[in-house]
Amino acid sequence: MTQKNNIEHLYLHVPFCKSICYYCDFCHVIYQENIVNEWLDAIQKEIQDKNINPNLKTIYIGGGTPTSLNAQQLDTLLSLLDAYTNHVEEYTIEINPETLTLEKIEILRKHGINRISIGLQSHDAELLKSIGRNHTKEDVSKCVEILKENGINNISLDVMYSLPNQTIQQLKETLEFVISLDVKHVSLYSLTIEENTVFHKRNYQHLSDEVEADMYDLNVEMLEKNGFMQYEVANFSKEGYESKHNLAYWLYKDFYGIGAGASGKEDNYRYDHTKNVKEYIHNNPIEYIELSNKDQMFETIMMGIRLKKGISCNSFEEKFGISMEEAFPKSIKKHLANGNVIMDTSLRLSKDAYPIMNEILVDFLEEIEE
Repeated sequence: MTQKNNIEHLYLHVPFCKSICYYCDFCHVIYQENIVNEWLDAIQKEIQDKNINPNLKTIYIGGGTPTSLNAQQLDTLLSLLDAYTNHVEEYTIEINPETLTLEKIEILRKHGINRISIGLQSHDAELLKSIGRNHTKEDVSKCVEILKENGINNISLDVMYSLPNQTIQQLKETLEFVISLDVKHVSLYSLTIEENTVFHKRNYQHLSDEVEADMYDLNVEMLEKNGFMQYEVANFSKEGYESKHNLAYWLYKDFYGIGAGASGKEDNYRYDHTKNVKEYIHNNPIEYIELSNKDQMFETIMMGIRLKKGISCNSFEEKFGISMEEAFPKSIKKHLANGNVIMDTSLRLSKDAYPIMNEILVDFLEEIEE
């Protein structure tokens, strides 16, 4: 695969955590200082070997827990990306409240990070304990306060729902807590029990579909009433604070993926790094998947239909040389007729169809594979 250097978005995965959350299926290992140092050497090599565009628009550092690195290691990691930050508009890092210190905040600011994503999940102490989280709501409040005092105001909170034994009242109180913190962005996550998680091994179950749907409706209602705009199925922001990096995914743009557990997309290839951190350190095996034209047409629908504004009809036709109606005649006709989708200058879901988005996408997938 020939590497491009006009890609505008970069994701870097930090696989280290101080502890493992019971729902997490991302690439993660328990923090060990010597392993992190070896990993940093491997990250440096990968960055040097990649033909990265020096004019990136967004960088997103996720995990894992990037702030589980000690201050010196965090500074080293961010220094490796300094050459690519001159034109970055949005530079995000994920944090857990218990791993953030004033020293680390100063390092983040020094390297130009201007957006923070905090893993709140819930404000309820018992629920947090039940999902393997080690912070309290007070930790989150203090974290938000200190970030704002240090000039980082673009803050996003992750909220989980459909957790085992979670009640509607607990979710309502978590949302009230979120609203009280006056942050710019909220990302919702409905619990999914993945195979390689503690929850799966313990045979935990998320709540019923009916309760989950009620919780989703409550999330939307409370956030919209309090100044958050729903711009994607599970993402809400104050005006002008949509996640520019995640919008690149939903608009099916190319992006670099760096590090064990990271994926990237360039032209008609997607690539996945090994999730084995030791393998990554020693030889960084990468799997490349060639995407057919049909694959790309479906993935454009799959990603773009998540957006409230949907998929531009003109952009789709310019990219593929065929209209969406020609590519997916049966699916579009069916879901226009039953009111699940709306189509004018874009194809988008009706609001009532958000909860059944995956069922709708099955029709598009089956049709493109015929």
